[in-house]
Parts: sequence; structure tokens; C-alpha cells
Amino acid sequence: MMEYYAHMDGNRTQTVKEHIEAVSQRCGEFAKAFGAEKQGAWIGLAHDIGKCSAAFQKRLQGDKRMVDHSTAGAVECLKADKYAVWAAECVAGHHSGLLDVGNYRDEEKATLWGRLSKERKGKIPNYQSPVTLLPAPPSPSCGTDALSWSFYIRMLYSCLTDADFLDTEDFMSAGSVRRDSGEPLSVLLERLMEKKVRPWLEAADSPSPSLSRRRVEIRQKRCDILRTCLEAGENPRGLYTLTVPTGGGKTTSSMAFALRHALTHGMRRVIYVIPYTSIIEQTAKTFRDIFGSENVLEHHSGAVHERISGGRTEKEDYCEDPQETRAALATENWDAPIIVTTAVQFYESMYANRPAKCRKLHNIANSVIIFDEAQTLPTPHLLPCVAAMANLVKQFQATAVLCTATQPALDGIFREYGVEPKELCPDAEALYEQFRRVTFQNAGTLDAEKLAENLRTFSQALCIVNSRRAAQEVYQKLPEEGRYHLSTLMYPAHRRAVLDEIKRRLSEGLPCRVVSTSLIEAGVDVDFPAVWREMAGLDSILQAAGRCNREGGRSAEESVVTVFEGVSRTPEILKKNIGAAREVLGNGACPDAPETVAKYFQSYLDFAGRDELDKTPVGMRIVKAFREGFEGRSLPFRTVAENFHMIDSPTRTVYIPQGDGEKLLEQLHFAGPSRSLYRKLGQYAVNVYERQYKELLDAGSVEALDDDSAVLRDETKYSEETGLSIDAGDLRFLEL
Repeated sequence: MMEYYAHMDGNRTQTVKEHIEAVSQRCGEFAKAFGAEKQGAWIGLAHDIGKCSAAFQKRLQGDKRMVDHSTAGAVECLKADKYAVWAAECVAGHHSGLLDVGNYRDEEKATLWGRLSKERKGKIPNYQSPVTLLPAPPSPSCGTDALSWSFYIRMLYSCLTDADFLDTEDFMSAGSVRRDSGEPLSVLLERLMEKKVRPWLEAADSPSPSLSRRRVEIRQKRCDILRTCLEAGENPRGLYTLTVPTGGGKTTSSMAFALRHALTHGMRRVIYVIPYTSIIEQTAKTFRDIFGSENVLEHHSGAVHERISGGRTEKEDYCEDPQETRAALATENWDAPIIVTTAVQFYESMYANRPAKCRKLHNIANSVIIFDEAQTLPTPHLLPCVAAMANLVKQFQATAVLCTATQPALDGIFREYGVEPKELCPDAEALYEQFRRVTFQNAGTLDAEKLAENLRTFSQALCIVNSRRAAQEVYQKLPEEGRYHLSTLMYPAHRRAVLDEIKRRLSEGLPCRVVSTSLIEAGVDVDFPAVWREMAGLDSILQAAGRCNREGGRSAEESVVTVFEGVSRTPEILKKNIGAAREVLGNGACPDAPETVAKYFQSYLDFAGRDELDKTPVGMRIVKAFREGFEGRSLPFRTVAENFHMIDSPTRTVYIPQGDGEKLLEQLHFAGPSRSLYRKLGQYAVNVYERQYKELLDAGSVEALDDDSAVLRDETKYSEETGLSIDAGDLRFLEL
């Protein structure tokens, strides 16, 4: 048999047999993390059989014609084992993406069965397999649950695509690309003990005489939580909740649990999933300060890293920073000990079908995953998100921790997927009493004038409202000295500068009255003596309360959180949350009591209804689509990936040419786009809805860069006080 090549680079060659055997070994090693080593090795052998054709060899020599080399391997899988559809799916899509499986009657359709029909019609190149595939090793049974099978197939697909990428990279770079997986978790746990745990314990055991009794008690209780989490690290793998009040140190305690647990069970990494990009950077920085930059990978839309490829990056930018290159390589497959990412990145990857998004999935297996602020899961995607978490625990040797001060009522839904949550700190009632820092009161209905009048009675106060229009109205009625406005109409660098000024004035005791949308609730570290919160979901009310007396320097009696009803129309997106909150608070229940929180989330699920927990704009239900098929297609991987978006409302980007943003936009104009440049520009971007974008475009206020973004040209449309001037009354917009 003639020699067939998989890759050529000048005079260097790699045969198909060498490549598929190397990929088989790697793929099997990756799949060992969830007990599928033999299955992974099998699809590795099959994936590039189609390169053993005259047509593909001509392409290697420079022929420009496209050659389908994936279908042949899928055909060989089913010839060796007619039940190995799972393998055929992985092999057929290892370059172009997982297909909808479809059904055997598909002919011309873009499904797996449609692709396989090409062989019968003679529409794939003749090939000679360099290996003989034996029948496939039996796969672990997922029963009749097609949803569980879909996760299993996607995880194997991840192993295959990553193994293929890595072996190809190794050959094409002649072994010059060096990937660094970071330091052992044992080293990282010791670092956490040295920099956080022991100082906490010593400070609690020997408190400063200048501290109040209240602060000493809080520090001691925080240490009790930390000790409990460290001890719980030796618990079996599974699904856990960590319900800790604001100020209880849940970030440190959850990481302590995760590292101890990973070491106990030989797990590979810790993945920290955060709902908001607005707080992910500060969390990642905290972890880098503790563990070292080389051990922490920050991966989200605002943190795109450049990698060197043949001396140039993929966007033709030079990248001379080894740390940046190392991070870029790690984002491709999450091969780092600590990953900090967003819920959008995490869940959309779990339902993706393309190699670039899927290749990291196998590195989630056998890991500890902490879901911070777990109550923020979007209602239309609650079932798919829960299904993903449950299957990671059931099938892929992961441990998941739902970490929040307001634990959502998801136990019943998790049980439907066969997992039972267990609380790491079970004495929630006592914890909330010990960490109580505020007193709640209800002020009834307040219009903008009356609300501003109340705020003026305090030198320092925070007011959070439900819409950007309301925020602007109240702000305009406050005394000019020390008044501040925050909303997502301000670009991130602008918001950060305003927040820094707010923190300075708070610490120096200067007048500081802030009106904000809900974005300030998302983990922003500020401490006000008084907070007003417009009626919202109970979880939002309690998040707002976390900005009052945050440091515990005042008594709960003198730290008042006032809940009020606004006069503006309630945003549609908040109606169910507000309805549930009114129901549980109507009888005078204490808002932050664990019993009230539990009743709220159950009431909210009742208000929402089961059909609202899995819903896309096109009417597709993700869980149902996998279990029952969609429009006649079984296991619709591609269709689901195209329709599953954690944020369903599309937005456009307006870049603001202020400060460094102006220089960055000049670079974009003269040097062209790059990922690193767009990452930096993200700090000077405001996202708006399509209608608002069109109005700005039609008015000549912005100049289009491409189909999705523009530059602000009318400087009068951006205020140093309130940000971009648009129709602030768009009540669909959720300020996260």
C-alpha cells in the first residue's frame, strides 16, 4: 500500500498512520477522566482514515479543491459496529462541527445520516484505511435518556478535537510550542493556606483590641465557615450547595473546599463560574494574587489572549509576551489548574457543536466547579443549565458547588436528573442571624421627587432602581455635590473611574449619594450606611442589602435598607420576580431569613411555570429537543448550538472615543483589527439594542465599523455624568 500523509511542512512529513495512532493515544488518555479511555482511543484511530485518498494527497501538494476526509472515518465506524453512531457523529464532525444526527431516511439533508449517504452514492473519494477497526468497545449505558447520550457524545468529541489539534500543532511547530499546565494543586492549596487561611485564623484567635466585639464575632464566624469547608473537602464527589451570608467569606471558603476536595480525589482543576463580566476581573485578580498568574486562566469575552503561530498571531499581530502566549494556549482547551470564566462561556460551551468551543469540555470532567451567585441562572435556560450541571456530576466525575447567599430552590429539579444536593454549611438559620448587618423597612410608593428628598437627608446613601430612565430622573434631583450615577450606558472604564471616586469619598466621609441600576449589586465592594432599593426580586433586594454596612462597622439597627415601590412601569422581565417577592413579603416576613428566601424561590418557580424554564426565542426547548428530537431530527447538536444563547436579546456595540479609547480607535483605523485590540476597546464600549443602534445610526450620531459595531461621532450624545444618551426607557434591558 502506498504511503499516505496527514501533514506536510516543507520536507517534513507525518503519515496518516502516525497521526491517527498519536491522536488515538491522546484521545484515550483524555477520555480516561470519565472512564471512556477505550472509546476515545477507538475514535482517534478512525478520525482521519479519509486522508488515505488520492484526492486528499493532491490537496496536500497544493490542489485547492476541498476534500471531504471526515465522512470516510464515520463510515468505517459503522462498518465495524453498526451501533457506533456515537463514534460516527464525533468523527464526521471533527472539523466542521457536530451534526444533527437526523434519521436513516435523510439523503440530501445536512445531518449525520445525510452525510453517510454520500458514501453509498459514491460522493466521497476512494480511500484505503491504514488500520483495521475492530468492533467498538461498549459505551457506558446512558439508558434511554438521549439528553445524557448527547453530553457523552459531546465530551468524547471534545477529547477527539483537542487530541487532533494538539498532535497537528506538535508536528507543524516541530515541537516548538510549549504548553504549561501550571503548578500542582497541592502547591496552590499551601499557597491559599499561607496567604489567606492562616492569617484569617490567627486574626480571629488573637483579635486587635481596637476591633469592636461585633467585628471580632464576625471574623470568628467566618473562620468557622472556612474550617467547615476545609473539612468538607474530604467528602465524596457530588453536588453541593454553599449558602453563606454576605460577608461570610464564601470566595475563600469555596476555593479552600475545592482545592482540598480535588487533592483528596485526584481531580485535575478548579473552575470558578461567575455570572457577570463586571466582577470576573476582580475575582481573577484576587486568585492571581494568591496563586500566581501562571496558574489562573481568565477566560471570557473581555479577556481574549493572543497566541504566537509561526512567529505571528492568528490576527497577524506580534505577541512577544510569553505569559500572554501561555494564556492564549490555555484558553483553547482550559489546560490550567484554576479557570475563572463566565456563565455564558461555560453553559454555551456545554451545548456547543463547533471544535473551537468544544475542545475544552473534557478538561471540565474530573474537576471541581464552583458556580458563584447560583441564583442568577436565567429563567428561560434554567432546565438546560441544571441538566448540564447534573450530568457533569453523574457522568463525568465532576463535583459542583452552588455558591450564594440566596440559594435558589433547585433541589427538586436536580433530583429529576438523579442528583441530590448537599449543603456544606447546614446551619443556615444561625449563620444569617450572626451575620445580620442591616434592618429592613418598607416605605410604600415613592416618586422621583420624594425619593430624592429622602436621599438628601443622608450624607452618604445608595439608591438602586429598575430602569435607566428612573436612575436618571432621581439623579437629576439630587444636590450636585457628591452625586453619582451608574448604569451600563457608561462604558466600563468610565464606570470603574466613577466607582473609584465613590469608594474614595465613602472612606473619607465625604458626601456621596449614588443612584444606580442593578449593576452595582453584582459583587461591587462598596459600603453605605443607608440603601434604598426599588421593589424587585428578593435575591436582588438582598444583593442590594449587601452594599449596606458591608464592613460591619455599624449596628444593624442604624443600617437601614428601605424597600419602596416606584411609579414607573415595571419592566416585563422583572414582573415574575416582583410578584414572587410581594407574595412572600406581604405578611411582614423578614427578607433575609432563610425560610423567606426558600419560599421566594419556590414562589418564583410557581409564577414562572414549568414551560418558562426551557425556552428559546424560536420556540425550541433544549432538553425536549434532545430527548424527543426536533423537527424529525434526533440528537440535534447543530440546531441546539445555533439557538442556545444565555443572553437571548441581541445587542450592538458603540465605542466611545474618550481617554485611551480614542487612541485605540485610531489604531483600529490605521492598523486594522486584532483580538487584543478589541479586548482593550471593550473597556470603552456600550452595548445597546438594535432599535437604539438604528436610531443612533439614522441620526448620524454614530459611524458604522461593521455590521455589529460603530463609533460615536456626536460627542454631545455622551455625558460624563450619565453616559450614552439614548432612549433610557427601554424596559427590556436587564442591567447586569
